[in-house]
Amino acid sequence: MGAFSVNREGIDRKAINTAISMLADADRPLVVFPEGAVSRTNDRLHAMMEGVSFIARAAAKKRQKHNGKVVVHPVAIKYFFGGDLEATLDPILSTIEHRFSWRPQRHMPLISRIHKVSRALLCLKEIEFFGDPQEGDWPQRLEGLIDRLLQPLEEEWLGEAKTGVVVPRVKALRIKLLPDMVLGKVTPEERARRWEQLADIYLSQQISCYMPDYIPSLPTVDRLLETVERIEEDLTDVATVHGSLHVVLQVGEAIEVSPKRTREKSQDPLMARLETDLQGMLDSLAQESPLYQPRDAAP
Repeated sequence: MGAFSVNREGIDRKAINTAISMLADADRPLVVFPEGAVSRTNDRLHAMMEGVSFIARAAAKKRQKHNGKVVVHPVAIKYFFGGDLEATLDPILSTIEHRFSWRPQRHMPLISRIHKVSRALLCLKEIEFFGDPQEGDWPQRLEGLIDRLLQPLEEEWLGEAKTGVVVPRVKALRIKLLPDMVLGKVTPEERARRWEQLADIYLSQQISCYMPDYIPSLPTVDRLLETVERIEEDLTDVATVHGSLHVVLQVGEAIEVSPKRTREKSQDPLMARLETDLQGMLDSLAQESPLYQPRDAAP
């Protein structure tokens, strides 16, 4: 299939050089998923890893010697659900509610039912890690829980607590924790301790995917499905295949890669352009997703 492995727990120079050579030789296109993590928020672009621009510029420098160029095509991927949303989500929500010792909350509107389950999950995690449910609005509570999970680990492994975008913070911690585990250089007790830390790191990454405005800003069929699928997977470790999906891949205009980065700007111009183009394509595709309408609502 033309794929090659990448060691994500460090700087895999062999994989990077393979990617650069592939572009420099122009034998085939190189496909990269720049976010570095899987999420179920199809309409939102998460923070992108800088390796994309590093690989593209390194290849552009090589091709420049032979008057060649490197271009990047942003590709947006959007899934659309064509099934019966309420019939699909009811058994999932009922199972989750049963785990909470609740009766099925079928008397509630679907969006309110999803929100109630989401609040319950957040409260449970706050009680687990803080001892009590926390105060504040939804974004503050999510950020507070993420920092509660990551900052003690950052102080231990990185020397200082961080804030901000979660995926790069997760990657920095995994790079510190995993190498000695892989090489068998830790005691069984230390291995067990680090597994617990990795579980907290993973949880923080999952929490970062619960965007408070994701459903309220555009309550589409697909966003409701994605949210419930995420809750199900995080709570039960089961990813149900529901079918009735079709996918659209939208290929954007080519972006020519400069061999040199403009240092006057704080953000890499190539990454800024990619982010703008990709999110713009996702925003456009999101408008094609039908808004959710309850069965008893007027058409």
